[in-house]
Amino acid sequence: MNSVNNGTVFKGTAVVPGVRYAKAVWISPRPELPQAGDVISEGQREAEQERFIQAADTVAQRLTSRSEHAEGAAAEVLKATASMVNDRGWRKAVIKGIQGGHPAPYAVVAATTKFITKFEAVGGVMAERTTDLRDIRDRVVAELRGEPEPGLPDVNERVVLFADDLSPADTAALNTDYFVGLVTELGGPTSHTAIIARQLNVPCVVAAGEKVKDINQGDMVLVDGSLGTITVGADPETAKEAEQESKLLAERIAQWRGPAMTKDGHRVQLLANVQDGDAARIAATQTQAEGIGLFRTELCFLSATTEPSVDEQAEVYKKVLEQFPDSKVVVRSLDAGSDKPVAFATMADEVNPALGVRGLRVARANEELMTRQLDAIAKASEELGRTEETSPTWVMAPMVATAREAKWFAGLCAERGLTAGAMIEVPAASLMADKIMPHLDFVSIGTNDLTQYTMAADRLSPQLAYLTDPWQPAVLRLIEHTCKEGQRFNTAVGVCGEAAADPLLACVLTGLGVNSLSAASTAIAGVGAQLAAVDFETCKRAAQAALNAEGATNARALVREILLGE
Repeated sequence: MNSVNNGTVFKGTAVVPGVRYAKAVWISPRPELPQAGDVISEGQREAEQERFIQAADTVAQRLTSRSEHAEGAAAEVLKATASMVNDRGWRKAVIKGIQGGHPAPYAVVAATTKFITKFEAVGGVMAERTTDLRDIRDRVVAELRGEPEPGLPDVNERVVLFADDLSPADTAALNTDYFVGLVTELGGPTSHTAIIARQLNVPCVVAAGEKVKDINQGDMVLVDGSLGTITVGADPETAKEAEQESKLLAERIAQWRGPAMTKDGHRVQLLANVQDGDAARIAATQTQAEGIGLFRTELCFLSATTEPSVDEQAEVYKKVLEQFPDSKVVVRSLDAGSDKPVAFATMADEVNPALGVRGLRVARANEELMTRQLDAIAKASEELGRTEETSPTWVMAPMVATAREAKWFAGLCAERGLTAGAMIEVPAASLMADKIMPHLDFVSIGTNDLTQYTMAADRLSPQLAYLTDPWQPAVLRLIEHTCKEGQRFNTAVGVCGEAAADPLLACVLTGLGVNSLSAASTAIAGVGAQLAAVDFETCKRAAQAALNAEGATNARALVREILLGE
């Protein structure tokens, strides 16, 4: 590694806020992968196949056992990783290689490489799963060789962990008494590293880029998970003061109690993003969330090979709805396609899937897929005795781009007594809000995709993280336009993307006219505490400054000065 001058600042994507000052440690290197070796004889192949199956079973059992001792997102991620080891397609590809004469370790590498190439071609969330594939490859190879399982370094002091990217198993196993911060070269805001880091509430920066490798083992680093910065050799006194201020802020956040409102009483509904019943339970019992602003239904069915029945779906939905029996729950209809392939709703291979048949567009070609899901949502709501007056069940469609699509979806919802809304994530939907809103009762802005499409940049590309930043004024101007049309048509406008989890950006969104903010459970208190520290006029002033900024960095700096006096 190269030496880095004191004061050098590296910039990545901020994922979990907080400031930590500690030594840098790098994750233990992965095993050296085998190259194509001698062909094994036919008489040895069956035994080699059994050796692979036993190694894979052992790795899967270890991961499953860890999942049983974990909670929330960590448990789900470990289960998902174990399921990848048990995936029939992957195992079949390895066994085919062994039957062709390859030793088991090389067959594992060759088969995994094919899957990695396929996932990277799809892009998006699937591309992020390549970290998981490399992880199971390395664990199985190590098991076949009789080597120790790759993983975290042994430490006995507070450190900031650096890695090219962390495997879900390693992230879930972090002891936060010692690993007080995370920095990865790769990854994105929806990677497993980011998901678990949020749950653990460990300051985290991802997509820091290849140059971060210049940071050496033992370098003192100051990590700011709010700004997405890593400073090498910062002044110790200044760094310790920043860390102390961060801890005091964390204490203030922990003491915050809802409902969310500005210092002068302007109310903002603060909701939770969830993917299943367990996440909804955590939101209901451990946060001040007033309800659910985004229930990602597709995440319940990513591993399903066939479409669940209406009754089966209803049982899954009830587990979420029952956690907020007297509150609003916003259910997103199946957001399949592109980076979230669902077996029973997958389209043919597309040249550019992010701009292809995804979200609502899948249902346009298969209306019964949509109607069965809406039937299941209505059934779950009815069986729990939910009513529009006491505990409304709202349903929104992803990837709406035209008034015709909005009208069609709203009609299907009306037939089932459901309140209809749409995601505003295609720029056209924002620009045509005056034509779309008359058909709907609410809209929710998905800032992740809205930013991606506005800036014409893959939201999960580390190289384009400077563009896929929700602080981009172009994105904020589309949000402002949507809010103005919402006020004109008396249509509620919420935000359910990552932007809602940023306390300072939440104030900007409030100043733009957003009615509700929906974020990861661990972000709710931070957002609520920040809103409580400022008045509504200050939020509006911050919003205007961000709208008039020349770029995302400038917007963030101007708002920090207004809201924090920095």
